[in-house]
Amino acid sequence: MAQEQTYATGRRKTAIARVWITPGSGKVAINKMELSEYFGNIFFEPKVAKPFAVTETVDQYDIQATVKGGGKSAQIDALVHGIARALQELNPEMRLPLKRAGLLTRDPRAKERKKYGQRGEIGRASCRERV
Repeated sequence: MAQEQTYATGRRKTAIARVWITPGSGKVAINKMELSEYFGNIFFEPKVAKPFAVTETVDQYDIQATVKGGGKSAQIDALVHGIARALQELNPEMRLPLKRAGLLTRDPRAKERKKYGQRGEIGRASCRERV
């Protein structure tokens, strides 16, 4: 019997997470590494577990994800967004709790573009120091 596998994409700033969820024991693999090995910080683990805590599905699904772009913080937010979207795809009844927790909304904030005729943000800070 083939296991049911669900796919979703999560995004944040320039980070993109492709997430596959399969029924399992709660293992998380990111870019073929363990969660703690890839991110190297215990702070991120509760953030990744939030979609499962909200939907009361802790340790019921295995996650395999590929993450690229952005920094580590944006990557973890993209991963959480992808997990939430995959859980919603798996069971549409999970949509309301995930939506109320704000996990299905993509965070649209990104770095503002540099305008011509203006100094960059770093140049402005160093300019103040010289005065």
